Amino acid sequence: MAQSSRQIQTHVQQQVQTLSPQQILVVKLLELPAVELEDCVHAELLENPALEEGTEASSESTNDDIPLENEINQEGGEYDSLNDYLTEDDIPDYKLQENNRSSDSKAEDILFSDSTSFYEILREQLYERELSEHERGLGEYLIGSLDDDGLLRKDLESIEDELDIYAGIMTTRDELENMLGIIQDFDPPGIGARTLQECLLLQVKRKEDTRTNRIATEILEKYYEEFTRKHWDKIIQRLDISEELFKEVLAELTRLNPRPGSSLGETIGKNIHQIVPDFLVETLDDGTINIELNNRNVPELRISRNFADILQEHTRNRSNQSKESRDAMMFIKQKLDAAQGFINAVKQRQTTLLSTMEAIVEIQKPFFLEGDKSLLRPMILKDVAERTGLDISTISRVSNSKYVQTNYGIYSLKYFFSDGYTTEDGEELSVRGIKRLLQECIEKEDKVKPLIDDELAEILKNKGFPIARRTVAKYRQQLNIPVARLRK
Repeated sequence: MAQSSRQIQTHVQQQVQTLSPQQILVVKLLELPAVELEDCVHAELLENPALEEGTEASSESTNDDIPLENEINQEGGEYDSLNDYLTEDDIPDYKLQENNRSSDSKAEDILFSDSTSFYEILREQLYERELSEHERGLGEYLIGSLDDDGLLRKDLESIEDELDIYAGIMTTRDELENMLGIIQDFDPPGIGARTLQECLLLQVKRKEDTRTNRIATEILEKYYEEFTRKHWDKIIQRLDISEELFKEVLAELTRLNPRPGSSLGETIGKNIHQIVPDFLVETLDDGTINIELNNRNVPELRISRNFADILQEHTRNRSNQSKESRDAMMFIKQKLDAAQGFINAVKQRQTTLLSTMEAIVEIQKPFFLEGDKSLLRPMILKDVAERTGLDISTISRVSNSKYVQTNYGIYSLKYFFSDGYTTEDGEELSVRGIKRLLQECIEKEDKVKPLIDDELAEILKNKGFPIARRTVAKYRQQLNIPVARLRK
């Protein structure tokens, strides 16, 4: 009996945002700090003979003399499709990526750095899991929220709000808890922890189930404050164990890594080097603030005159071209296209970085004038995005791994971002400022009778900051200040 087969076609409408190769290049250059940009530019100069050092135009030539991409690739022209390239080997890499990239491809697929960040390693582990698109979106946002140590300093309520406001993703606390649990199962152990205590616990629980590790877990869960205060006698007494056994447990605990993110960066060959500021912000005596990009050894770039002249000559004699001439023309055109795209991407990076830094200085101007950290205002990515007209994700990429040199020292750009609190009088104060007030209160307290969290909350309320006791406790823990009974 003959078998029949039938093909059924279904049409599914899907809205997919696909980045062009040029956009991907711009995104990757935005992420690079100053030192890595230098390496990238010098590598491109070696790779592409159509790119050379120097200003883009001179008094003897104008852009009209150079038939660049917008003049050659006219609609319906002879050289505006992949069919014009003779073999796949002749097609520039960025053309192949543009046509072969699936809807699931991410910008991270193209790297211009000789080192991989732990963020990218974590994303790779995320995509190895069987997750829905919604879950992957939550996972990527959580991974992007980790600090350089691989810890999650933000609370999940804030992240839930950010996802709704900035990314248009509706989620719940339970969903975020579940996704964070998945990330905490990634390597290295301890990644994604919200506190140092949780970081150490995650590492111990991954270890072999031995008596030593069980006691280590009990110490971290029940006697963490005593552990941080090095009250060894109290721990030994409460656990009813010998000093020899405790020394074994302590040795196991001291082998744990409080900074899993930075250790992962070292294991993949990321060089430890002196911080090189990406921006130079100088405050003059008259109150003028000058902002410059630290271009260091990044040369100016231009299109090679020789390549442009050769292409121009080939274009004039197009009707009499041999196969060899056509091959040469296509090679030259590929290199010129790539060179012009790279020049444009570098320029766009410079413009975007300067625009972002100018907005940060404008918002935090009192600090840049005085150098007083207490003058820092609450500022989130959205504030800078609104002033620059740039996307929030762009501001995030610019702020990550970038540093600024000021009259008062070198700071990470992330340092200037913090949540805010509004008093009853409408005054804004950053969370950093509230923590500073809290620390001052504790430093001035009677050491015989330290202030409990309720009393600290009342003092802050009298100063105009009606913060709940549990919020005081949270800030105190983030400052690594123990409870009142342990401060005696």
